[in-house]
Order: sequence, then C-alpha cells, then structure tokens
Amino acid sequence: MLLLFFTQIPNILFAQIRGLDTAYIEPQSEKMILRTYVSKKYTAINYGDPVGVYEPNSGLNLGVGVTYQKFTLNMAFPVSFLNQDRQEDWPKFLDLQAHIYPQSWVIDLFGQFYNGYLIKDYRGSGEDYLRRDIKVVKLGVGASYIFNGEKISLEAAFHQSAIQKKSAFSTMAGFEVYRVRISGDSLVIPQDLAIPGNYTRADFYQVGPSGGVVGTLVLGKGFFLTGAASANVGLGFSKADQDKETTKFEVTPGYFLRGFAGYNGNRFSINGSYVYKHLDLAKQQDVTHSANTGNYRINLVYKISPGPKLVKTYTKLNPLNILRRLLE
Repeated sequence: MLLLFFTQIPNILFAQIRGLDTAYIEPQSEKMILRTYVSKKYTAINYGDPVGVYEPNSGLNLGVGVTYQKFTLNMAFPVSFLNQDRQEDWPKFLDLQAHIYPQSWVIDLFGQFYNGYLIKDYRGSGEDYLRRDIKVVKLGVGASYIFNGEKISLEAAFHQSAIQKKSAFSTMAGFEVYRVRISGDSLVIPQDLAIPGNYTRADFYQVGPSGGVVGTLVLGKGFFLTGAASANVGLGFSKADQDKETTKFEVTPGYFLRGFAGYNGNRFSINGSYVYKHLDLAKQQDVTHSANTGNYRINLVYKISPGPKLVKTYTKLNPLNILRRLLE
C-alpha cells in the first residue's frame, strides 16, 4: 500500500488545478514566499498513570524557508539560547515531517527517528526519569480528499502561497498507515512499577480509513482562522519481546487536529500553526500507550515578485519540474 501511494504522489502534485473558485481563493503563484520561523516537532509516548509520558530531548528550532512554484523548502536548527533545559550530550535524532496541501488534498508523511527519552517530574518526585537508551521510530503516511476543495485552501493557511478571501467549510475522507517501534536496552517501563506486559522492544502497525471536517473563517482584512479535525479507526497489530514473544490484533482509534491562525496579506503574513496526531497503539497485557506527534510553528512571512532572470533559473532548477520531466 505504501508503494502504491508513493507512485501516485506525482499524479496528485502535478494535476492541473480544475474548478478553483477564485471568488473564495486568490492564487499567488507569481509570488515567492520567504519565511523565518520558530518551531518545535516531537513524538511523545504516553503510558498513562502511573507511568506518565516519555518525552524526547527535542526543543525549539529557528528556521528559514521559501515557497515558490508549488515547491517548499524549510531548514531549521536548534539554537542554545532557546533550549536551555535540553539534556546535553544526548544521542542525536532526526524528525522528518511533511504536511502537503495540494488543491483538494491533505497529505502527511512521517519519518521520525528519536533517541533518548525522559519522564519529567517522575511520579511527583521532582526529578526527571532519564533514559538515553530508549529509541522510537515512527513511519507513516496519510492522505485525505477535501470534497469542497475548490473553495478552501489549506495551502493558504500553511504556506501563505494563496489568500482565502471568503469563509468555507468541507468534509474530507482518506486513509492512513503507520508503523511505530519502541525499544530500549532494558524494560521500557520503569521496573519498580511491575506492570504486566512490559517489554524491551515492541513493534506496532495500524492501517485504516479516516474522515473529518475542515474549515476557514475569514475575519476580514486578511485575518483568518482555519481548523481541521479527522478521526480514524484502524486495524492495529503489535508484536512485543517480553519473557516470551507476544502478538495481538486490535481495533485502535486515533485523531488528527490542525489549527492555523493569523494575518495573510499580499505582502506580509504573520501566523501560527499547530499539527497534532494522536495514535493509539495496540495494548500489551496491562500496558496501554499512544504515540502523540506534534508540530507547531510561528511564521513571519514576506512575499516578493521575482524578476524574469530569477524566474527562468528557478523554473529549471525547481525539483518538482525536474521530477515531472523525468516522469514524462
């Protein structure tokens, strides 16, 4: 299913815009969107009471980015003065998230590789429970179709490469696939809790449909409020290595929330966004857990109209155009 989805991405991205209602959406394809932003990405594992939440050693990132001709590139790095509470000399991690909003579609890609977790204020002790050895890998893909996509633009809310002129709302439906692996050098849950089902490594899979609603409320003079909420019910499968290897199938729910708010004008934009995915994992005996992924960001945007030379050069080097030529 993953292979089938990725082979269809070029068709989705390169499809011609048909039926765009310009009374609701003002395209700004001729504008180059320049942004600087502060963001935080994470995947936490929530074990509930009495364990708590394992949080990664991530922090705030300072970044810059550009959007032009349907291609977006963002680069962000953690800076010390924004992350004074982070653990020093901990393992490195990599968090790759892509939230893509072509017309009438919502596409999410996850490739997250975290090393090192902690539980803050473990059981009210005032001390953090540190586990440098715990690793979490989350891979996932999801796609939803917006039925009223000619009147609502999540690209305007997220990338500011269009302007939503009038309020609009729509339902959406899609499909999601995830894999999560949690492992450690010893039992992941603190051994003093003696919870049946504890493990040193477990793999979780989930696949299933999703459905929800999306809407933008235009407040006038460029101010907007956009939100999207969807729920999914998937077939979950877990495989854990404990005293003996155990497997289990289970129907597991989840939900996806997105929020965008701010000002988006012809020249400037200042806005904030929050993307949050809650994924219940199949139980292991008395162990209940969920993987919670977040990505929040505050953007300061300036829009320019490139000159003819820059347009010509960028058009040749645009990765989407190169990929299109390779597929022709």
